[in-house]
Amino acid sequence: MSTPRDFRCHLRLRVRWSEIDQQRIVFNAHYLTYADCAMTEYWRALGLPYEATMHALGGDVYLKKASVEYHASALLDDIIDVGMRCVRIGASSMVFECGIFRTDVPLVSVELVYVFADPATQTKKDVPSALRAVIESFEAGSEMAELRVGSWQELGAAATPLRTAVFVQEQGVAPEVEMDALDRLAVHAVAFNRLGAAVATGRLLPAQDGEARIGRMAVSRTLRGQRWGRLLLEALVRAAQERGDASVLLHAQCHAEGFYQRAGFVAEGDVFDEAGMAHIAMRKMLR
Repeated sequence: MSTPRDFRCHLRLRVRWSEIDQQRIVFNAHYLTYADCAMTEYWRALGLPYEATMHALGGDVYLKKASVEYHASALLDDIIDVGMRCVRIGASSMVFECGIFRTDVPLVSVELVYVFADPATQTKKDVPSALRAVIESFEAGSEMAELRVGSWQELGAAATPLRTAVFVQEQGVAPEVEMDALDRLAVHAVAFNRLGAAVATGRLLPAQDGEARIGRMAVSRTLRGQRWGRLLLEALVRAAQERGDASVLLHAQCHAEGFYQRAGFVAEGDVFDEAGMAHIAMRKMLR
């Protein structure tokens, strides 16, 4: 029987009232929902936005078989740990094991068999070698994103679609405000997933009076919470340190204040409006 330590991908959930049956335990079918949620988390952990990835690979993944073994019951308000891992990849199939635990107590084991197939005909196709390589690398403990730091000329083509999706389409920032002349003066960082797609980006502006400024921090909506933003921020702060800047300033959207606080930034002054959203100035001293 597996343990939580056997899984690299974890999803933690709290059991809700709506999931309890007349026996005051989680209704059996909900465990498959937990497993499905963990499968979504698995794609996120791979750094692969599901819809865009399947379109690029020319196929889709369909569930063929689900097997469930019950060991113990989850109760209302339990915090459960749902682990997901790929245990085998065949010619067209992928077998996943899901373990559902309360702390270290095994509650349910689930085996999921998926088939890679043509979405138009739903006939099976070989699992693409690129997808196979990503999954095998993840299960071997490899990093799922490659970070590149460079100029706008080098990274602008990759950063632009992501920034447009996050700032213009998602947050409603005007395109002429989002893209400005400062891009060509800035140092840029872009994180790429294992299929070469940009999943996160940010920029570092030239220092003024010894203080640099970080901005345009954007992470693909479906991949947030996977450390890509933290990797970018660390890279940009490191670039400022290497060129001798004394401090770094940024204007954080208020909902992200905690993220920057955990990276050592300190909020200053009052909340203000920028591009129609509430922001607060935050600074980190470098020396």
